[in-house]
Amino acid sequence: MLAGPLFSESANTYSWSASYREGLGRFAAWSFSWINEGHIPHHRRDGQTIQAWGHLPLWNDRLELSAGAGPYRYFDTSAARSGGDYSNTHGWGVVWSMRAAYYFDRKWIAQAQLNHVQVFVDPDATALLFGIGYQLEAKGEPGPRQRTVPRTSKVTNNELTVMFGKTILNSGNSESANAGSLEYRRGLWRYVDVTASYIHEGGQIQSRRDGIAMQLWATRAFFDDNLALSVGVGPYVAITQNSDLPQNRTGDGRISALFAIPASYRLSQHWLTRITGNRVITRYNRDTDLIEAGAGFRF
Repeated sequence: MLAGPLFSESANTYSWSASYREGLGRFAAWSFSWINEGHIPHHRRDGQTIQAWGHLPLWNDRLELSAGAGPYRYFDTSAARSGGDYSNTHGWGVVWSMRAAYYFDRKWIAQAQLNHVQVFVDPDATALLFGIGYQLEAKGEPGPRQRTVPRTSKVTNNELTVMFGKTILNSGNSESANAGSLEYRRGLWRYVDVTASYIHEGGQIQSRRDGIAMQLWATRAFFDDNLALSVGVGPYVAITQNSDLPQNRTGDGRISALFAIPASYRLSQHWLTRITGNRVITRYNRDTDLIEAGAGFRF
């Protein structure tokens, strides 16, 4: 987890990011990050990046200097360009990064990172971030593990989970409402799961929607398979949605994309708890953040 000041051509604000990183050898790694770029005037931009890194270990692997780059898929709540009070725009950019990390004895990492976000139609931004990290698979001595520990079995068999939370409209006012979902998850291969879900999004006029989602997941397990982390994407088909919406919020179709990052912890052989952050990606200015937590049964 990292946070710090962000500098843009229009104004200065804050930024934060959450990252997952794996080694690809002594001098290379890859990472997945969710970046939030604060509140640049007329823009609320965030998104995901997958980066390739080259790094240089120093001081018996305690200090690591690295540089990375990768594509940036961003979501921006901005001032409407033609009608309406806001617009949910989506686009692509590039994130360039430099990182310094110090590895302590007990799996903890102190980090400083410089991110430069370059997009093609909106303001570029540069952030100086500081934070901490934790080694989920430590090598037993200070320094990063060069490669992950391979596994021979699937992370998941079958799981049924009920979750409740909030759906937050990506608008200028961030209207929110209660939400819930029922999810069935099954492991396909060692690191791949699939889910089918029924989702209910709130009862307010701004965010009322019910639908069915199917997602494919990349999944990793840690701590003797008790902790599971995933990232997934798939279609979200609205069965019902509020038809009494302002004109700028009506849709041109019922199919959206659903991107999610969950973490689950297995409490026993059959029971688990899960928290999930979802982003519903629409074509009609009704993007939402769907934050949920709940309990599940493994079988």
